[in-house]
Amino acid sequence: MNRFKDKVVLVTGAASGIGLAAARRFLDEGARVVMLDIDEACLKESSAKLPQDRILVQVGDTAAKETAAAAVKAAVERFGALHILINNAGMATEGDIMKTSEEDFERVMAVNVGGYYHMAKAAMPELVKTRGSIVMTSSVSGLGGDWELFAYNTSKGAVSNMVRSMSMDAAKHGVRVNAVNPSFTVSRMTEDMVSDPELVEKFKERMPLGAPMDPEGVAAVMAFLASEDARLLTGVNLQVDNGLSASNGQPPM
Repeated sequence: MNRFKDKVVLVTGAASGIGLAAARRFLDEGARVVMLDIDEACLKESSAKLPQDRILVQVGDTAAKETAAAAVKAAVERFGALHILINNAGMATEGDIMKTSEEDFERVMAVNVGGYYHMAKAAMPELVKTRGSIVMTSSVSGLGGDWELFAYNTSKGAVSNMVRSMSMDAAKHGVRVNAVNPSFTVSRMTEDMVSDPELVEKFKERMPLGAPMDPEGVAAVMAFLASEDARLLTGVNLQVDNGLSASNGQPPM
């Protein structure tokens, strides 16, 4: 497919995991891609083998509004426009409300919510010009709770409703806003989980299509939501979860 020929896509958290898979997917479909991440070394390594004439590497912390403004400006200066924003950069800390420090809570909210706000606000004027699209990475944890993930759950719940609210206002400008809500996916954030066979087996019991999920599969859904094929979809939180949400919660027989 070549659905994104001559389109310009900005991907945050692009050095690894779902973000890197998204950058590759859009490149494979003809796009020019701005890859933004806070980890300069990992970003340079990940982008080294990609088509250099169609990528632009940007380093920065999405929790800072200056990073968002600079990335959008760089995209337009290099490629002439911006058509799609993939709001993906994120982080997590473990603990219930009693174990979660103020510093950890504020940092998670600054990245997972504030970062998405800054990126969308900076990108929106350009997306209005191109009647573009935003796809955000929320989580199944933004639609229901987990044990010992208070800050992360709170932030992803905010993202899920950010998508709904933003989509209603953006529609009059021809801009669509949607989210993917993945479950357990291979990434740097889940390295400890992936390496725990007992935990993986527990997830497999709850996910009919198996666990963990591959980031390329999530990226494929992102590309769909950003494409003209999804032109009737906005305000959607799409559960990309290998069937996890099909269950009513009862254990397997």
